[in-house]
Amino acid sequence: MHKGIRPPRLVSLECGRYPSTVRISPPLWHNARFVLGPTVTASRHGTLSCVEPQRGWLAHPFRVPRALRSWLSDRGSLTRRLKARHADFRVSPVARGFAPPFPDEAQALCLNPKALAYVRDVLLIGGGHMRVFAHSVLPRASLRGGWCGITRLGTKPLGETLFTDPRIQRLGLTMCRLDARHPLYRAARRHTGLTAHHLWARRSVFCLNGHPLLVTEVFLPAIEAP
Repeated sequence: MHKGIRPPRLVSLECGRYPSTVRISPPLWHNARFVLGPTVTASRHGTLSCVEPQRGWLAHPFRVPRALRSWLSDRGSLTRRLKARHADFRVSPVARGFAPPFPDEAQALCLNPKALAYVRDVLLIGGGHMRVFAHSVLPRASLRGGWCGITRLGTKPLGETLFTDPRIQRLGLTMCRLDARHPLYRAARRHTGLTAHHLWARRSVFCLNGHPLLVTEVFLPAIEAP
């Protein structure tokens, strides 16, 4: 395991009627059907009725570094792209469990700011470098809905499901330049030990049977390193 990275702790989860104690699985990948528009209805069930643009998160941000433009705007599989570049690509879990989402995440998911969600943080590593810090937020209600199996994936990438499941919708992609004022920047820095003054990130919501999952990918300074 990468030096300085804490091993994932085990947590007890309830999925439907079946409690389970499982290790964290690799993060969600942006491979699903893409749906444009900042305000949408997730499904006929109406579980998620709105996802509104958040302050600082833009579909077309200004002054994005040239080296990051294709990474931030790529609507394909990040898993596949990283694997193609790095034969030793791997996922390193760093934290998971129930916690309040960050304020802008609660707003994006239409959650009460004090509500607990299942939060998972992992590092995507390849070529001996940490490439991406991935952060996912799953409302409690989603654990009993379409995303129930997320707690039982083990080391199997969820991207394999997202490629083949036509029920999954991916909502509009947004990007943000993070600095020390944002808790996600502080989380990335805490888990990586990096000292960059700012980091670029992208995020979007995935919906399965009306149950949302927010996935954010923070691109680390070594993303373009050989």
